[in-house]
Amino acid sequence: MSTNRREFIRNVAVGSAGVAIGGMASGFSAKSYSRIIGANDRLNVALMGCGRRVSAYYNALKNKDNNIDVAYICDVMLKQREKVAADLNGKVSGKAILVNDIHEVWNDQHVDAIFVAAPDHWHAPATWMAMNAGKHVYIEKPCSHNPREGELLVAFQKKYGKVVQMGNQQRSAKESQDIISEIHKGAIGDVYKALAFYTNNRPVVPVAKTAPVPEGLDWELWQGPAPHEEYKDNTWDYNWHWYGWTWGTAETGNNATHELDVARWALQVKYPEQVDVEAAKRYFKNDGWVMYDTMDARFRFPGNKIIQWEGNSRTGYNTFGSDRGTIIYGSEGTVFLNRDGYKLYDRAGKMIKDSKSAGKEAGNTLGGGGDMTDGHIANFFNVIRGKESKLNSPIEEGAISQMLVHYSNIAYRINKPFKVNTENGHILDDEAMKLWDREYQKGWEPKL
Repeated sequence: MSTNRREFIRNVAVGSAGVAIGGMASGFSAKSYSRIIGANDRLNVALMGCGRRVSAYYNALKNKDNNIDVAYICDVMLKQREKVAADLNGKVSGKAILVNDIHEVWNDQHVDAIFVAAPDHWHAPATWMAMNAGKHVYIEKPCSHNPREGELLVAFQKKYGKVVQMGNQQRSAKESQDIISEIHKGAIGDVYKALAFYTNNRPVVPVAKTAPVPEGLDWELWQGPAPHEEYKDNTWDYNWHWYGWTWGTAETGNNATHELDVARWALQVKYPEQVDVEAAKRYFKNDGWVMYDTMDARFRFPGNKIIQWEGNSRTGYNTFGSDRGTIIYGSEGTVFLNRDGYKLYDRAGKMIKDSKSAGKEAGNTLGGGGDMTDGHIANFFNVIRGKESKLNSPIEEGAISQMLVHYSNIAYRINKPFKVNTENGHILDDEAMKLWDREYQKGWEPKL
């Protein structure tokens, strides 16, 4: 983008769309903050992506204990960034500037941290570009669009030393932390299997057709690092999830990320030895959904451990009595764990402990949000400030869990199982490795 265009966007943002949504913004640079931590550790944060997920951040942004200013509200759709500004007006601190182009945020040295809640194809590029600009990043799941991007994120984080938290917020749930700790101490004996699941009743999706770009949408910037193409109706607002691999990672990337992460956490495993997948589009055969809507996946790990994934996007039947969760099997008992808490059973199937979550986190409601997200964000802020020493989901951990998603999608796309190098996670199949990376729009290629 030219300097003149950037200056024009900034003038428009400040002159007609800059919205005071709290107190005065701080005048300190990011470097200044590092010198005064403990005295005045207010952080300037920016929001990238103002769709369904952004409202899940509101409680944390309003919480005075988090001590932040909202400096930017960024979205490529005018009405979305204006809605967020209206939602937060008078409720948070900071003088937010509304911008269309995330480059404006990267170029502002006053911004300390960015929340990335754009579509999947933006997550990793936005994060490494933010790190390159000196920002810490809270990156929503999926943290990457493909396996190579996961590797790059870890490499960029090591290069720049920034705090990067992945948004798999169940890692910050007290009940989940407690029972996983007990499992690791032997509460159910030798753990050998985790069954992760998700159920939703998603409706018919329209067949996408070429159409005019909606008013207020910057379609070129929405596509960003992905190869650019003509606009099709009903694409930009959520249904990009189901309209192909250019932008999305299917339901496995959309939701399995959470449960597969919990399963891997419980079993203390890294990369699998083998991946087997059966998946297909089972519902509304002639609608616009072009990926699978039903998947069974099995990951075999060293030590004879197994993670199984059962994903049902378009049927409301809750096979396991809940819309999502993880069942962990051990030689001396079983644990049922979801966002509502956990149930611990002995080997005979008798429930010996029922711990319900004190808070509430949405299950399969679009956008989600709740106490887990609030705690996850607080952990992110506290690590930036040095008040906590450890992220609950650092990118190097999140990227490994995300690999299970990518393995699932790749196995589906090539329609066969494959083996994996358990040391580096690379797939031991030439056809599968052709999907390890993706094509980028010219000029957006990653540069490490």
